[in-house]
Amino acid sequence: MNLAATSVAPTSAQVLDWVVRRVERALKERVRYRYVKPQVLHEGESYRIQSPCCSRKVDPNGGLIDIALLVPHEGGQWCLCSRDHAHHTWEPQHQSSSLEVLLDLLCIDSEHQFWV
Repeated sequence: MNLAATSVAPTSAQVLDWVVRRVERALKERVRYRYVKPQVLHEGESYRIQSPCCSRKVDPNGGLIDIALLVPHEGGQWCLCSRDHAHHTWEPQHQSSSLEVLLDLLCIDSEHQFWV
């Protein structure tokens, strides 16, 4: 029996679950605000990351705020967006074909674009 011929392609739900788990795993290794537990939400084709506001700069009560948005594009590209909280918009920051590269940028956040 040819196993390759009988293998089943992953379903869309399985791929979505994999991406969510991958992002959650990466966020555990972030540099800033390690004591809070961010949430990864699947919205349409994108993945929104929320976290309690530790700095109190955006929400003085420490409520949930948007941190980042990962948007898949055609050709296997990903776009990592930060939230402009003053204007309630997403701002594209980085684009790559490697989700790992973007997750590293998000977790290190040396320019304080995401974890404000």
